[in-house]
Amino acid sequence: MIPSFGGLLYTGVAFVVALSVIVAVHEYGHYIVGRWSGIHAEVFSLGFGPVLASRRDRRGTRWQVCALPFGGYVRFLGDSDAASGVDADAMAGLSADERRHSMHGAPLWARAATVAAGPLFNFALSLVLLVALYLFTGVPTDPPTVGQLKSLPPVQSTLQAGDEILALDGTPTPDTKALGEAVAALKPAPTVPYEILRDGQKMTVQGPFPMPPRVEGLAPDSAALDAGVQLGDVVTAVDGQPIWAFDQLRTAIGGSDGKPVRLSLWRDGQTREVTMTPRRSDLPTTGGAFETRWLIGITGGLAFDPKTRTPGLWEAARTAVSQTGYVIVTSLSGLYHMVTGAISSCNLHGPIGIAETSGVAASQGALSFLSFIAMLSTAVGLLNLFPVPILDGGHLVFHVWEAVTGRPPSDKALKVLMGGGLFLILSLMAFALSNDFFCP
Repeated sequence: MIPSFGGLLYTGVAFVVALSVIVAVHEYGHYIVGRWSGIHAEVFSLGFGPVLASRRDRRGTRWQVCALPFGGYVRFLGDSDAASGVDADAMAGLSADERRHSMHGAPLWARAATVAAGPLFNFALSLVLLVALYLFTGVPTDPPTVGQLKSLPPVQSTLQAGDEILALDGTPTPDTKALGEAVAALKPAPTVPYEILRDGQKMTVQGPFPMPPRVEGLAPDSAALDAGVQLGDVVTAVDGQPIWAFDQLRTAIGGSDGKPVRLSLWRDGQTREVTMTPRRSDLPTTGGAFETRWLIGITGGLAFDPKTRTPGLWEAARTAVSQTGYVIVTSLSGLYHMVTGAISSCNLHGPIGIAETSGVAASQGALSFLSFIAMLSTAVGLLNLFPVPILDGGHLVFHVWEAVTGRPPSDKALKVLMGGGLFLILSLMAFALSNDFFCP
């Protein structure tokens, strides 16, 4: 019970930290752009429910932290609630100058900019975190160079840190892309010949298979995680058949048809066996499609940490934009495929599933956790842009209507639409939460 409670507490704290950061940035986007646009914020709240702490700044905005840390809001002058509904009585009592500083009396451009700022700040947070991660971790040098060898079962290897890899089994490896192609062409074996440059001398040495079945990452809610597999474990056999390449593990699991598999794991010089049942998963492919495969939730990597260099700011920014765009495209494609029934609706997770993911990401280190926050921030920004009343995207649709027709939707129409939007969001949340409990 005590270890289970500790894991639950750790997961809860990780989830609250990740969500609080994302919500704070989102709401600050609304606040600061509203302030720049001349719209007065009365309350900036992180969380809902009873107020734990608050203070009022010199501009008259009350900043508060509430007991339920599962969201937040900015209430502007003239708002009736956290969803920026119109407080008709309050608006009626405002002077012309005061109305200009309210959310519902400001010019259309100011209101639209304030609404759009929340999701845009989420995307900005993702980009800033990803750029920082790329600058901190660096990118592999070309030609590929061994930085540090990883812990693997003993083999007849003379590969050393600092070796510049010129070829693998005769296939030239001038850059990281070529190295990946050379690895894909290799036949699995305990060792392979590396042509290297060491201290200015070319030579051929034996080294471990460059993409071994070593656990570099564990997916949340996966068979491997449930079976107690840890980062750094090396799979040496599947159902008694020795393997040396990660592709062998992938092929064996993919061909299991969901039947239990027995893995031999090497960890710190000791070998043990675990049995687990692969789970069906829908994975994105190039072109926005999805494929269904059997997985145990293990990701692999090279047999060594490659030597890295610090990329330029522009290079890191381009990579960050590409990664953020990939998350957006994959998310939209996933929703479309779920709606059309092409993939399982169990791919939609609720707060429990997201909390578990945040806990697993945090347990795998700060870099993994920051990367998770970046990806989740992109997803939150995208979700808020959906044209659903009560979300930012719904408000932007109302502003477009006003720009086209010259008048905002009537109060009666707004109430009906906002009620419908709230019902839709609550229904979606309930469905996602049910997935957390009932999906395998």
